[in-house]
Amino acid sequence: MAHLIRHKISNKLTNVANTVSNKSQSKVSGVFARLGFQAATDDEGLGFADCDDLDYDYRQGMQMGTLEGDGNGEGGEMDGDGMMEGDSHYQRDGNGQRTSTSFKDIGACKELVEDKPKITSWDAGWNVTNAIQGMFVLGLPYAILHGGYLGLFLIIFAAVVCCYTGKILIACLYEENEDGVLVRVRDSYVDIANACCAPRFPALGGHIVNVAQIIELVMTCILYVVVSGNLMYNSFPSLPVSQKAWSVVATAALLPCAFLRNLKSVSKFSLLCTIAHILINVLVIAYCLSRARDWAWDKVKFYIDVKKFPISIGIIVFSYTSQIFLPSLEGNMAKPSEFHCMMDWTHISACILKGLFALVAYLTWADATQEVITDNLPSTIRAVVNIFLVAKALLSYPLPFFAAVEVLEKSLFQEGGRAMFPDCYGPGGRLKSWGLGLRCGLVVFTLLMAIFVPHFALLMGLTGSLTGAGLCFLLPSLFHLKLLWRKLLWHHVFFDVAIFVIGGICSISGFIHSVEGLIEAYKYNLHD
Repeated sequence: MAHLIRHKISNKLTNVANTVSNKSQSKVSGVFARLGFQAATDDEGLGFADCDDLDYDYRQGMQMGTLEGDGNGEGGEMDGDGMMEGDSHYQRDGNGQRTSTSFKDIGACKELVEDKPKITSWDAGWNVTNAIQGMFVLGLPYAILHGGYLGLFLIIFAAVVCCYTGKILIACLYEENEDGVLVRVRDSYVDIANACCAPRFPALGGHIVNVAQIIELVMTCILYVVVSGNLMYNSFPSLPVSQKAWSVVATAALLPCAFLRNLKSVSKFSLLCTIAHILINVLVIAYCLSRARDWAWDKVKFYIDVKKFPISIGIIVFSYTSQIFLPSLEGNMAKPSEFHCMMDWTHISACILKGLFALVAYLTWADATQEVITDNLPSTIRAVVNIFLVAKALLSYPLPFFAAVEVLEKSLFQEGGRAMFPDCYGPGGRLKSWGLGLRCGLVVFTLLMAIFVPHFALLMGLTGSLTGAGLCFLLPSLFHLKLLWRKLLWHHVFFDVAIFVIGGICSISGFIHSVEGLIEAYKYNLHD
C-alpha cells in the first residue's frame, strides 16, 4: 500500500506540467463531447469504435461510469471524481458524461470485443422475422375488412417504409472521421435522440424515446393478456367463464415474471413458440384454401371505412415494429455490411406472407372476420389452435415485460445521482422490496388494462398509431435529417420529409379514431 501511494505521488509530480497545458484542451473537448461529437485523435476514435459493443453491454448492467486504469496509475492524473485531467477521449451515455480511458483500456476493449461472439446475418434476420412476423399478424385480416385493397397496399407500403427507416436509423449511428471512414459513435436509439437534441437539451431526446419504448412494451404486454383471455373465452364458450375472468387466470400464470433476473429461463422456449406459430399459420391457411371455391372476392372493397380504416393503419404499422432493437442487433453482427441486405429480405418475405395471410383469411370469412382470425375457425379445431396460441402469448409476455422493467429501473431506480428513487438491488444483486413491488405492480397494471379495455384490435391500432408510427416513421426520418443533413441527396430529403408528413397524418388520425372506438366500445359495452 505504501509503495502504491509513493508511486501515485510520483506520477502526480511527473504529470503536473502536462496537466496544466492540457486543461484548456480538456475543457474544449468536453464541450464537443456534450454536443455529441468526438474530440479525440483518429487512432483513439478507431479504438473507441471497437469498444462500442462492449460499452453497450456495460451499460446494460450498470450506470455509465469511469473506465479505471490499471492499479499502477498509468495514463495520467486523476481528479477527485476519478477523471483524467487532460484526457480528451469520452464515452457517450446520452447525457454528455465524460469518462476517461487510456490506450491500455482500448486494447483491453479490443480483446474483449474480439472474444465476444457475433451473430451472422441469418441470425439477425431470424430475430427481425420474429419481431415482425409474431402472433399480432392474426389481426391483419381485420385490417383488410375495413381497408379492402388499400389495406393490402398499406401492408406493402409499411414494409417498404419500415425497411427504409430501419436503414437510416442505423446510418445515424455512424459519423465520418477525418479520413472519411465511417466510425460507429453511437450504439442505441437513445444515443441518437440525445445527439439530435444536444446541446440545449442533451437528455430530452433520450427521455422521449424511453417513454415511447415503455408505452409500446407495456402495451404489448397488455395485448398478450387481452388475446389470451379472448382466445380462451372463444375456445370454451359453453363454460360460465367470462373473457375478463380468463384474463385473470392468464395473469396469475404470469406473476412469476416478477421474479425474473434474466431471460435465460424463457429464451429456450422462443424457438418452439416460433415453430408452433408457423404451424398455426399454415393450419389456418390450409383451412382457408380448402374453402377456396367459396371465397368472396366481391367482398374485397376498393373503398374504405373512413371511421375504421385509420385503426387498420395502426394495426398494420404495429405488426412491423422492430426499430427499438435494431441498433444493438446491428452492433452484434459479425458483418455489419450485410445489415441492409438482411433488412431487405426479411421485410420482403414479411410483406409477402402477411399479405397472403390477410387476403386468404378475409376471402374465407369476408364480413364475418373477427379481430383475432382464429376465432373464425370451426369449434372442432378452434380450441386446439387457440390453446397453442395462448401458450405462445404467455411465453412471449416475459420478453417485453423484462425489457420494460429494465428501462424503468435504469430511468427511475438507478443509483449514481441520476435517478429519482434508490436502486432496486442490494448487495450481491438481491432484489429489494420496492423493486419487487415495481415488477408486481406492472403485472397487475397489465391485468387491469386488459380487464377494462378488452379490445384487441382497438388496442393494437392505438399502440401502432401512438408509438409504432413514432418509433418507425417519425423519429428515424427526423433524426436522419438532423444528423446527416449536409450529406443527404435531394431524394433522401424528399423521402424523409414525405415519410414524416405521411406518418404524422396517419399517427394522429389513427390515434383519434382508436380512442373514439374505445370510448364507443366502453360506452355501449361492445364486445370483440
